[in-house]
Amino acid sequence: MDDLDYKILDLLKENSRIQISDISRSIKLSIPAVSERIRKLDGTGIIEKYTIKINREKTNCSLLAFIFVNIDKPEHISGFRSSIIKFSSVLECHHLAGEYDYMLKVALNNTKTLEDFILNKLKKIVGVQKTNTIISLSSIKEEINP
Repeated sequence: MDDLDYKILDLLKENSRIQISDISRSIKLSIPAVSERIRKLDGTGIIEKYTIKINREKTNCSLLAFIFVNIDKPEHISGFRSSIIKFSSVLECHHLAGEYDYMLKVALNNTKTLEDFILNKLKKIVGVQKTNTIISLSSIKEEINP
């Protein structure tokens, strides 16, 4: 990858629906050259998918929380992973080094739905031993990709 590829990625991150002609004008490269670079970025897996950023407030999911999770035994990890990816309210799940095994980023309607998620979904997964929840008051910066 070179500087032009990074510029293309930056433009696509800003607006995944941007026209190739607009990218071409912005980076001063021909449309066929931009198309070929995007095809290569797709083909090599650098671009995994094109997506959108949803305004959580306008979709009634304004509560953002981070839930740290400990799993009691290594043999329960696979089941936890299989279960957690099925919940649409879980935006991210990260395996951690340190005091906790996993960190979840969840978006929900309010504290009542957060409580329901923790008690009736998360803690019902076999192996979930301990959780610690932190509620975000506001988001200063949120990026999809670096």
